[in-house]
Amino acid sequence: MRILIAEDDLVSRRFLSGFLSKYGECDIVVDGLEALDAFLISLQDGEYYDLICLDIMMPKVDGVKVLKTIRDLETQKGLLPEKRAKIIMTTALAEADYVKNAFEIGCEAYAAKPIDTVKFLDVMKKLGLIKEED
Repeated sequence: MRILIAEDDLVSRRFLSGFLSKYGECDIVVDGLEALDAFLISLQDGEYYDLICLDIMMPKVDGVKVLKTIRDLETQKGLLPEKRAKIIMTTALAEADYVKNAFEIGCEAYAAKPIDTVKFLDVMKKLGLIKEED
């Protein structure tokens, strides 16, 4: 599985990469522009991300704008729904409007920080990213 972690907070970045690295190859970026660059490179190379963890509040471009751009690029590329990245938004904010907006744009799930690994694994199973026994 190819995973992109877009997170500006060092502790969260290390935690997510340590936790998710056992499920696949993790690319790590620290802001929204880097996230978009990494995604564009994956499209050009034809090596699509299976999972993208996007922090909502990031420097340069926020996670909701990154999400919208990714979904627009996937549509332009003509990617079928099963080939599109599964996107989980992460945030310490309890901002219902941000979360609602992210779901409207096309994220699959939302994870509050600090990340609950049991719940996160359940979401990954429901999204078909890992099998039940993982």
